[in-house]
Amino acid sequence: MATQAEEVLAELAALEDPKIREVNEKHGDDHGVNLTKLRAVAKRLKTQHDLARELWASDDSAARLLALLICRPKAFERDELDAMLREARTPKVHDWLVNYVVKKHPAAEELRLAWTDDPDPVVAGAGWALTVERVAKRPEGLDLAGLLDVVEAEMKDAPERLQWAMNHCLAQIGIDHPGHRARAVAIGERLEVLKDYPTSPGCTSPYAPVWIEELVRRNEGR
Repeated sequence: MATQAEEVLAELAALEDPKIREVNEKHGDDHGVNLTKLRAVAKRLKTQHDLARELWASDDSAARLLALLICRPKAFERDELDAMLREARTPKVHDWLVNYVVKKHPAAEELRLAWTDDPDPVVAGAGWALTVERVAKRPEGLDLAGLLDVVEAEMKDAPERLQWAMNHCLAQIGIDHPGHRARAVAIGERLEVLKDYPTSPGCTSPYAPVWIEELVRRNEGR
């Protein structure tokens, strides 16, 4: 008789769509499950932390995404989250782990500090993603000028995932903190990171000077 985890893995395998996988692989992801259907499975299963752990251990990306939707974030140990992040090598799994689980964990700040200086650029990117959250929601105690110093010195030559997170931090500082806005824009203009990034109509460019200008305009128009 199949275990619940085996039944769920079989269900996910049946949802696999080669066309979705082809699109996802262009972004570095290795699954072909429609995320709306994945979320529907998660809604049916509800929170099941033990099952989430089993699904994560399967090393299947779709199963890991589902695990992150049905887990109990605060039930993980700090070191367990560190190990999970180092195992999460695809962008979607990495992003969901940081945004849906780590940000809700009591050790989030401890992990942010540990990860930001990690020699693995993917791990460091997670640290910077958590820093973006601090900049936007709890900036007290952050050295914003110091963060801009690091971005100015290191972002241009950073690997893609780390560069993306540092750029987001640069833009967030410029958007939320008027006293640092001119410098954030100037850094973005000088480094030109993501200046030519293809942006769909109606979407905001990730190029920091444009991103900052657009979000400030929207916020002031509220």
